[in-house]
Amino acid sequence: MQVFLDHAATSPTREVAIEAYLEHAHLLNPGGQYALGRQAKAALEQAREDIGELLGAEPIEVIFCASGTEADNLAIHGLWGNATHGVVFTSPLEHPGVREPIRHLAGARVVDMPLGRNNTARVDSELFRRQLVEYAVAHSAGDTVDIRFATCMMANNETGAIQPIADIARLCAQPPAVPGAGPQLTPFPLHVDAVQAVGHIPVDFHALGATTLAASAHKFGGLRGVGLLLAKRSPALHPLLTGGGQERGIRPGTHDVAGAVATAAALKEACSEIDAEHQRLAGLRDQMRERITATIDDVIIHTPEDDILPGHLHISFPGAEGDSLLMLLDVAGIAASTGSACASGVNRASEVLLAMGVDEPTARGALRITLGRTSTQDDVDKLLAVLPDVVSRARLAGMA
Repeated sequence: MQVFLDHAATSPTREVAIEAYLEHAHLLNPGGQYALGRQAKAALEQAREDIGELLGAEPIEVIFCASGTEADNLAIHGLWGNATHGVVFTSPLEHPGVREPIRHLAGARVVDMPLGRNNTARVDSELFRRQLVEYAVAHSAGDTVDIRFATCMMANNETGAIQPIADIARLCAQPPAVPGAGPQLTPFPLHVDAVQAVGHIPVDFHALGATTLAASAHKFGGLRGVGLLLAKRSPALHPLLTGGGQERGIRPGTHDVAGAVATAAALKEACSEIDAEHQRLAGLRDQMRERITATIDDVIIHTPEDDILPGHLHISFPGAEGDSLLMLLDVAGIAASTGSACASGVNRASEVLLAMGVDEPTARGALRITLGRTSTQDDVDKLLAVLPDVVSRARLAGMA
């Protein structure tokens, strides 16, 4: 059986999610005004309430959709609304599920938040504060500084670096004062892509101070095809889709009741395991880091040593092509990745690594190893046993 070390791409479905889905698969349309409809509605709303309690949100703030990417799109287009111009601050580390919708906002001026000095793997909130002041001063000739919203992921899907979301949210809610008599910054919304974080580290929507937050069920052992968007009641999101008005009109369409219940069941189990799994997976990850650097020459680690997801390890092996590493590992019975699964099949350097200042050849030799709840010591041992030879052979093949 193949060793699976790509949990950041997807997580094996939990038995509790499968059981919950099968138990509720017979439920009908919760919009029906009869007993069977009310039964489905009760199950749906219980799932909404359970998820809200687990993630620090009110039930009405929980919006069901079909994926983390859809949740990101609903938030980004919803916050942009009918605007024809304006500024969007974003992190240069974002997943394509955020980066691409922003790119398609007609009239948007996109400004990257600064990373830490020496291009670290996370946004620097103090440098972001200074950036806001400098931006406002530079545009003081106008009557307003039109910042539509900001967006920053909670944890990076490649390096595993956890971002300072609470600090960024405070700057969005209470922007710094601008020197002089020019226009002052006004509060603006913050969207958080928490797809990699939910179910793996504690997430409290209200405590974070974000306006919207995206999650995906299959990242924490739920079913593929179910996403979550947490959205405050104000500002009201402009709908991307129109229809019957379900989900506060933000995401209309007949509900997948069984999928919602399965998501709640998976999330409850995942959250109950966070502390124990964090300790276990971090131990396995640190073991991999130490053994790889001790047994393979010329290794560059992109994952920071602190404030990271417990199962992530992102490494470059200069002189080796990432695709070669993956194919050789696959032949050896090990599944890993080079970066975002949404860019799989495309032979190109990671945009996250390039944003961090990593040169293109080094970025092309990157390997992302991500552990999850099914990962074992035996899995790690198998990887460590074959990786030195895999890297040697990939380097011998050279760069494309």
